[in-house]
Amino acid sequence: LAHNLVFSTCRESGDHGPFNSWDRQPFLTTVRTGEASMVMEWRDIHHNFFIDNYSPQENIDNDDGSCFFRSHHNFLVYGGNGMKNDFGGHDNYHFDNIYAYVGQALGVVSTLLGHEDRFYNNSAILTGENVGDPQCGGARTQMSGNRYFTTDGKISLCGKSLADAQKDGIDLGSTVANIPSDDAILGWAQAMLASKQPTPAKIYV
Repeated sequence: LAHNLVFSTCRESGDHGPFNSWDRQPFLTTVRTGEASMVMEWRDIHHNFFIDNYSPQENIDNDDGSCFFRSHHNFLVYGGNGMKNDFGGHDNYHFDNIYAYVGQALGVVSTLLGHEDRFYNNSAILTGENVGDPQCGGARTQMSGNRYFTTDGKISLCGKSLADAQKDGIDLGSTVANIPSDDAILGWAQAMLASKQPTPAKIYV
């Protein structure tokens, strides 16, 4: 799913946002490796401009067991969350996105070890002062290299300041600063959306 402008969705339901996925039905596939497997091929959502102007939930709603989505190089405006994953979802990656004026960067659920969600190299302009609800113990949400922006240049993560959370090895290399101007944010978005998609070998980590 690439190179789309989507806005004014969910005008009646108010649930989810411009994109919503459900993955409750397992199936046997050979697409990923050529061999029969229950593990599906990656799905990429990239270089989209989504505006969550009716539903205050999220622009990309990976709902009900969604898995193996790579969401990257998207400009995602408004919403309660940047990344969202629930009800058994796993192996969802958000990277190189810009989230503008969202409540928190992410909210995800617990997974099995080896199937953690990943959130890295994103820029998140937040209306709140909390990164959100990653998994802070056990099968931790894999986070690194993010840029957070808040009204006072401060943010909490896993019940601690960002600096203290990083001492525990969480979200290493990430920073927090004051919210930039709208012109700066739009400039970042324009440059990102005009960029070319990296090859799958480069974006799979």
